[in-house]
Parts: sequence; C-alpha cells; structure tokens
Amino acid sequence: MPETTASCARLSGYRIADLTTAEFRLGPMADLPISARIVLENLLRHEADGGNDIDAVASEARRGMAGREIAFRPSRVIMQDYAGIPALIDLAALRDRVAAEGGDPSTINPRVPSDLVVDHSLLVHATSSAGAFSDNLGREYRDNAERYGFLKWAQQAFANLRIVPPGKGIVHQVNIEHLAEIVSKRCIAGQDWLIPDTLIGTDSHTTMVNGLGVLGWGVGGIEAEAVMLGEAMSMALPPVIGIRLTGAVPDGVLATDVALWLTEALRRKGVVGAILEFHGPGVAALPVPDRTTIANMAPEFGATSAFFPTDERTLDYLRLTGRAPEHVGLVERYLRANRLWPDPAERPRFADVLDFDLAATRRTVSGPNRPEQRRDLAEVPQAAREMASAITRGDGSVRDGDIVIAAITSCTNTSNPLAMIAAGLLARNARRRGLTVAASIKTSLAPGSRVVRDYLETAGLLEPLEALGFALVGYACTTCVGNSGDLDPALEQTIRDEGLCVAAVLSGNRNFEARIHSAVKTNFLASPPLVVAYALAGSVYTDLTREPLGHDASGAPVTLADIWPQADEIAAVLAACVTSDQFVTAYAGIFDGDAAWQALETCDGPLFQWSEASSYFRRPPFFDLPSLFGNGPILADARPLMILGDAVTTDHISPVGAIGADTPAGQYLESLGIARKAFNAYGARRGNHEVMARGTFANPRLRNAISDRSGGWTAIMPETRPATIFEASECYAARGEPTIIVAGSMYGAGSARDWAAKGTRLLGVRAVLAVNFERIHRSNLVRMGVMPLEFLSAADRMLFADRGDDRVSVETPLVGLAPGARLEASLRRADGTTVAFAVRLRADTAEELEYLKAGGILPRVFAATCPTPPEGAPHG
Repeated sequence: MPETTASCARLSGYRIADLTTAEFRLGPMADLPISARIVLENLLRHEADGGNDIDAVASEARRGMAGREIAFRPSRVIMQDYAGIPALIDLAALRDRVAAEGGDPSTINPRVPSDLVVDHSLLVHATSSAGAFSDNLGREYRDNAERYGFLKWAQQAFANLRIVPPGKGIVHQVNIEHLAEIVSKRCIAGQDWLIPDTLIGTDSHTTMVNGLGVLGWGVGGIEAEAVMLGEAMSMALPPVIGIRLTGAVPDGVLATDVALWLTEALRRKGVVGAILEFHGPGVAALPVPDRTTIANMAPEFGATSAFFPTDERTLDYLRLTGRAPEHVGLVERYLRANRLWPDPAERPRFADVLDFDLAATRRTVSGPNRPEQRRDLAEVPQAAREMASAITRGDGSVRDGDIVIAAITSCTNTSNPLAMIAAGLLARNARRRGLTVAASIKTSLAPGSRVVRDYLETAGLLEPLEALGFALVGYACTTCVGNSGDLDPALEQTIRDEGLCVAAVLSGNRNFEARIHSAVKTNFLASPPLVVAYALAGSVYTDLTREPLGHDASGAPVTLADIWPQADEIAAVLAACVTSDQFVTAYAGIFDGDAAWQALETCDGPLFQWSEASSYFRRPPFFDLPSLFGNGPILADARPLMILGDAVTTDHISPVGAIGADTPAGQYLESLGIARKAFNAYGARRGNHEVMARGTFANPRLRNAISDRSGGWTAIMPETRPATIFEASECYAARGEPTIIVAGSMYGAGSARDWAAKGTRLLGVRAVLAVNFERIHRSNLVRMGVMPLEFLSAADRMLFADRGDDRVSVETPLVGLAPGARLEASLRRADGTTVAFAVRLRADTAEELEYLKAGGILPRVFAATCPTPPEGAPHG
C-alpha cells in the first residue's frame, strides 16, 4: 500500500489511521455509526491507492445517505471448503496460465491473509451411537480424499493461506472463537500498523463475526478470489440502519428465538443490502454468544451485516476464549483511541432506526420452508397441516406431520453455550421422567466447535443427549446445509410412495425446500432444546404449549413446562463448566491435521497436477470465457430458458445435496463409469464444471412455468419439446439463440453460492430479468459476466405468464451505459405482436460495468495479471 495521505498517529508503537485527527477534515465522528467509521478508516488508510472520494463519502454517510461507489479493501478472507475449493482451483488455473506465458507461477498467491476451514463435506451417515463421530469422519476422508489432497497441495503451494483440516469445527464458530482478532497487527510498506479486523467470506453467514464488532459479510467465491489477488471490492456504500434494542430477553427464551423474531420483523421492514448496527440499552444485556447467534442470521434478515460494536462484554468473551491478555488490552486501547468504542452519549445518524423490545419475544419456531416464517409454538401444527393434504395419510408407522429428522446442528446455535446447555438439561430432565425418542427419527448432534463437547461432558449432559439419540456425529455443518445423509430406505420409500408430508426440526438457519432432505417437505428451525422437545413429541402436529411430549412410567403426561430447565440452573452450569482452558486446548494445533490428513496423497510444487481421470477436478474454463456483450444490442430476440416465481434461492439454482441418478449430472457421472453410491453431493463436486453446469437448476422442488414438471425441466421453443435445462441450453447455443431467465422477487436468496452464478454463465444465459435480487447473487452474476436486469414495474413480470415462446430484446448496447441505467425492452409474442416495458441495469458501479464488458471478473483479473506479451516475445 502506498503511503497514505490520511492523518496518522501512533499507538503503542504502531501507526494508525487516526479518525480523531480526521475530524478536522471530515467532520465529527460522533455523527457516524461505528460501522461507518470502520469503513471510513479503511478508505482513509488506502487513500493513496485511489478510487474513493472520501470527503463525499463522509458527508453522505453523516446524512444517512448511501449508494456512492467505494473501493473497500478487507484485511482478510475466510472460506469454507464447498466454496473455497473452487476459488483455489481458479487460482491454480491462473498459475497454469502465468506459467504458460513464461511467468513465475509462484508469484500467484493470496495477497491478504486467507483461511479455509473444511467443514461442509461431512455427511451424517452414522447416528445414535458412540462411534458415530469416528465412523462419519472416516467416511468423509474416504469420499473426499481427492479433494483433500488438493487442499494439502494448496497448503504447501500458496503463501498467505492456512487450512483448517476436517473435524475441527464450523468455519464461523472457529472464526469467532479463535481466528477473529478485532484489531490486527500488520506490516504495511515496512511500517507496523494497527488496523480494524475486516473480512469477507465465501459463506453468507460470515456475518456471525459481526457479533464481536468485526465488520464483514459473505460474498461469492469469485469476488473472494479477486480480493485474495489484491483487488479492491467495488461496491455501493451500504446504508446503515440502527436497530435500537430495549428490554431484556425473558426467562425461558433463547437467542435463537430472538433471531427468528428479528428475521420476521426485518424481512417485513425490508433491509436488503443494509448494514444493521445494534445499539440502545438492550445491547448491554446480551452476552456475546447471543449477539453472534443474531448476527449469524443477517442473510436471513436480507442485510449485508448485523453489527454489534465491541464493548466490555466482547473483551470478556475474548478472555474466555483464550485470547492473550496483552492482545485484549491492545484491542481496547486501539478502539477507544480511534473512536471505534461505543459511547452512550453519542447520537449517530442512521439511514433509519427500528426499535425492537427484547422483552416481547417468546419461544418460537420458523417454517415450514422459510426462515422468516416465524410461528408461536401453538401455531406450528396448523402451519404443518397446511403443507399436507387435508386427509391424514399413513400406514400406521409413519404419517403426515411425523418428524423423521431432528438435528442439533449449525453454527447459529451450537456456538451458544446457553442454548446447548439448555438442550442438555432438557434431555436430562426428559430421561429422568423416562421419556424416549422414536427410533424412526434420525437424531444427531453436530457442534461447530470441539469445546461444546467438552463443556457438555463436564456438566454430565452428553450422556442424556446420547441416550435420546443425540450422539455426536461430527464437528461440521451437516443437516443445515443438506448433509443429513440417507433416511432408513424402507421409511423413505414409504414417504415417497404415499406422498407423505413428514418433517425435519433443526437448530439451523435455513429450511428452504429440498435443502434438508429431498423426501422431507416440511422443515422447522428451532432452538436446540426445542429440537429435543419435538423429537420427544415425534410430530409437528403436537402443540407443545398444551399437549404432552410423552408419558412417564406411571402413565402421567409430561409436558414441555415439566422438563424445561430453569434460567438460574442454566446460568450455574455455564459458570461452572465453560472455561478458558477448554478453548485453549481445543485450538492448540488447529491447523495440524490428524493421521488421516497426514496420510493423504498429494503433489508438491507450485503447479497442481491435473488428472484427466479425475471426476472431481477439471481445469476451469472461466478465464477463457468471452464477454457476452459486444457493441451490439444487449439482447436480440432472446428466448426465456426459464420463467420462475418469487423467492427462488441459490439452493434452487445450484443445489448442494445428493446427485440423482436420473439427472444430467448423474448421467454424466455414470458415463464415466462411476457407481451411484460414489456420486457424492453437488457441493463436493464443485471442482468439476461439467458436473456443476449439468446440476444448475436441478433442485427437484424448482418450478418453471414453461414446463409442467418440477425440477430442472423446460421446453425447447418453438417446438415445445420437453427437455432438461442443460439439454435446452445446449440446443439454443447450437442455434446461436441467446437465452434469459425471468424471475420474481428475492431472486437468489440464500447461501453465498458462487456456482449459482457460474452455472448460469456456463448455461449461456445472457441476462436474468427479475423483480429484485438478493445482494450476493446479484453481485455474483455481474462478476460472472451475466447481466442482472430489474423490472421497473413488478407487474411487468406477469407479461411473461407461462409463455415460453416469447422473444425479448433490449436494443441498447452496453457500451456507454451508466451504472443503474434505465433500459427500454420489448417482448415479441409468437403471433408477432410486441409489448414494451422498462428494466433497470443492476450493475451498480462503474467497476461492475467493466466486469460485464470483460466477460466477468476472472478474465479481467487474468488480463491484469498476465497482459498480452508484445509481438515477437517468447511464450512459455
């Protein structure tokens, strides 16, 4: 970084970009939210790099305005393996290209510190036994040996990259408990600096770290790659909305309940793309694990971040989790000195303020297929019945409403000791009354940290959980990401044959259709103790507020109120059984692998050795993709490949679950001689673009109006011939006919899944026309060279209805357009009539327009990294 022109000062021998001194130029910091001050510090520190009008940014932020283009430079990148491996594959391919041009491939490295945590690949095969953990981990290594061998190569090949091997924890929990620094020491241009810890992650729930006062959010892998290679993030300055908390969480209510209440309220409010900053008297009443549970759900709110400024409770959490005392002291000194510590006397100006009374929250569940569908417990049975037929079906062994999966899983809740201890105490109390869980329910306990097992065992709570079937299955993201594994074959066959609407209950953050298990239509999110309670009840048709969970040995009914632990008992166990030593022990050697990791075969050297025989890895094509947009019209008689409704998620676009044998991806793998049992999941196959292109839009619950079949089907026009999405895309490409996708609102909600955009690009889609987009997916589309266009009137989406034979044109060329330009479009019917409508180009910054012109961010980065050699120069 060149010498900054920002005002500098020194603290403890380190240089800092001094916000106090900057007040003389930019105005009082007290007017700005703390998250905005962190952004401003970042821009000031990099002022000499250009790309920012800092005075204008400060002025607009002070007035609660947003939208100005900024170049933001996060201090680190964090990845999970599903999204991180494709990013590292692209870097490996970039090294190949550099070597082919006669350059030194070892110069291609992450330029900012980058961590990858292997946490998304474990499937829940074994359950309800003491050996489930070792059985699942062993199967994980066997199924993913080739992928993990690649990571071992990357570990030795790339500088500035650390790998956390399998079985250590979930990326976000590892982040808050160990990796996050809040304030980082960096050597910049030979100078020692203190800087705020800021980051982006290849998972939308990166926002969990916002609960510590670390500003960061989720992006797609393609955007993360650019940051890793030293590119600034070109983005529109987000508005900062204040969430003013009052009151205190009532006894018997957990952070999960608060997070689900906020999800409903904030979705209704509309906060897409905003940074939320929590303030007010209620914040001090929330311990950090409760804050991180709430912050984790920012993607479900629709927000960019859910930020809790660092305060005394944060410092207590740093001490508890084993951070060095000298670092904790440095964090406090820096934040106080640089105006980044909350001051109740300050009244920052927010773009908007929403008041939220913690005291008004109650125990709650969300479902049956969206996190924002908050239900009081008494409302759950009716919500579940609405998903099923009015006539109760079943053969006596399984019926509509029966729970077949109950999982304590996900970073959101397993990071919270209060919630986990409450689950253990409820299990203990249930066992004392003689209650059991039906064997037909697949139960599992998958904490995000090894510390969870330590304190549950210390408290004597692991045994009652195991006795109810909640045995440890792994330290990974399992059921919440769709890695729930198979159900009993006979049970699953009955469910499918009879069309039963059975249920899953999980302590996760996402419950989209077909995400948890393809045979399970109804999915409810709940706190860990409520997961145990529903497993005991056995059906989501049970009203936990008035009906018994079961009966004791004497035949007496046992209700939820009978076994719910008291708040003072939970607090006492927490104080006695959660210790700093547990964290220190758990994270000692976190980057060292076990014997299975050490035994993995891999290659050495700066270049990855691609194998033609591999079904997991193919050299990616993205650096060679030309721009879809030249000097001609943006769209010329484009055909709709799909016409979709509202709330199409990235799970619908790029599923992560099992690969079906009857899908294009399954047929491709079979053509390679791969047995069905070795297909693995889409998420594990992300290194093979041939699989992923065929898997795009393969979710069995996807509904495309052009086809009368659910799943990845459409009709080739004008013949109206039924075809898979992949087959139709190849047909249109062969004809030279451009294609588009038409969609409703909230298009691309859900995970920060770069393959949802990569797959769309490989299908040849030029543009997506939607009522509106979720932030991350819109950004990913642009960075893959696919144009996002928003209908100026939501009613215009209905012009398409279910007509797949329309043709769409936008005569304007891309060249010369401004960000967010209004464009005139036309719809030509099969009978020759035309209808005009308007769309807005959702390339929001000048930099994003350049990505579209270049064919995406990867060709643009390659062009900058490997400029064309002069004529006559030697080639590698």
